[in-house]
Amino acid sequence: MKIGVISLGCAKNLVDTENLLGILNASNQEVVTSYDEAEALIINTCGFIESAKTEAIDTILEAADLKEKNLKKLIVMGCLSTRYKPQLEAEMPEVDRFISIDEYRNLGNILSETLGERIVNSYGKSPRILSGKPWMAYLRIADGCDNRCSYCAIPLIRGDMHSVPEEEIIAEAKRLTEAGVKELNLIAQDSSRYGYDLDGRLHLSPLLRKLNALEGVKWIRVLYLYPDEIPDDLIETMKECEHVLPYFDIPVQHGSDRILKAMHRRGNRRLIIERCASIRAQLPQAVLRTTLITGFPTETEEEHRETLSLIETVRFDHLGAFTYSSEEDTPAYEMEDDVPYETKERRLAEIMTLQQQISQELLSARIGTCEEVLVEGRDELTGMYTGRSALFAPDNVDGTVRFSSDRDLKAGDFVTVRYKKAAGHNLIGELA
Repeated sequence: MKIGVISLGCAKNLVDTENLLGILNASNQEVVTSYDEAEALIINTCGFIESAKTEAIDTILEAADLKEKNLKKLIVMGCLSTRYKPQLEAEMPEVDRFISIDEYRNLGNILSETLGERIVNSYGKSPRILSGKPWMAYLRIADGCDNRCSYCAIPLIRGDMHSVPEEEIIAEAKRLTEAGVKELNLIAQDSSRYGYDLDGRLHLSPLLRKLNALEGVKWIRVLYLYPDEIPDDLIETMKECEHVLPYFDIPVQHGSDRILKAMHRRGNRRLIIERCASIRAQLPQAVLRTTLITGFPTETEEEHRETLSLIETVRFDHLGAFTYSSEEDTPAYEMEDDVPYETKERRLAEIMTLQQQISQELLSARIGTCEEVLVEGRDELTGMYTGRSALFAPDNVDGTVRFSSDRDLKAGDFVTVRYKKAAGHNLIGELA
C-alpha cells in the first residue's frame, strides 16, 4: 500500500514518527512523499499549545479533502489525538482512526485492522527509519513528566515520567551509530531526571559515560536540563567525556521568584544564577541555552524587568522566548490571562533585542578562533558551506556556521573552520 506520513511538532514526536516508519518498512509497505500518490495518510500531531493545535487541525482538514480523489484511509495519531480523542471522533468522521499515545504498543495491529494490510506489531522494536539528516539522530531517554508546571499540558498528554531502560538506549544508540549517525541528541521532557522514576536516583551521568564509549559516535548533546538537577558529577562527566558536548539546555522560564512559584517551577532566581555561574567556572567552554515565557498571568512590569536582569546577569549563548498561551486543563488556565496581547509582544521584543545584543557579543568573541564544524550542506547561490559547531544544536534552533572552502566537502564530514565574522546568530568563516 502507498502510505504517506506527516510529522508535526517537536523532536520527541519525530522519534515516534520514525518508529512508525520502521514498522511500515518492516511490513514492506511503500512510503510515499506525495499526497497525490498516497492511498493512506498517517498524521502524527502536536497538541501542546494553541498554534500547534491549529496547525494540526488544518493539516487534517487538508488531508480529508483528498478523500474525494485518491485517498482511501486517513489516520491521526500523536498528542492532539491523545488529548481530544472523543471530541475529534465526534467532529471528524472523515478520519478513519484516531490513535492515542497509550495505544502505540499495539500500533501495528491497529494499523492492520484500519488499513486492511499486514503491519507488524513491533513499534519501538523494528529499527527506526531516520527522516532527516543521516549523520544526526534524536535519542529519546524518557517520556512524560513529573514536574507539573502550572502552564504545561505535557503530563496530561504523555503522563508521568517513565525512563527508557539503559540497555535499550545503548542498543538503540549502537544501531544508529552503525547506520552512520555521528551526532546523538538526547531528549526527554526532563533529561536531567533520567532514571529517577526507577530507583530515586539520577542516572544521566552513568548513561553518558556508556554512550561516550560507543564506537562511531562523535558528538553527544543533552537537551532539556532543569537548573535544580544539574549536579557537579554531571558537569564532571561532560569535562571527562570527549564526545559529550558541554552544551547545557536549561529552560529557566522566568527571572522573578514570584512568577516562578506561580508557574510551579522548582528552584528560584538565585539558584539559576549560581548554577549557571558554577557551570561556566568548571567548564569555561560551556554553552548555555534557555527558554523563557513572557506575559504569564499577573506578571508586572517590574517582574518583566527581573527577567531582563537575569538575561543580563547570566548572558546565555542562546535564548528562545514565547508569549504565554493559556492551555485548558492546566492550573494556570484558571488564572485570568490579564496581560494584554500588545504588552506581551512588547516584552517579547525587549527580551529578544537584549538577547540579540548578548549573542552578537559572545559570537564576536570567537572571531579569529578555530572550531570543529559538522558540514551539513552547501548554498548553491553563494557556494558557501553550512554546518554547525558544538555551539549550535540541530534543526536551526540556535544558528549555523557558514564558511568557504577551496576543496570539495561532503555533508556529514567534520572539518576545522576559522571564524572571520559574526552575523546575527550565525558565524562566518573559512576552512582552516
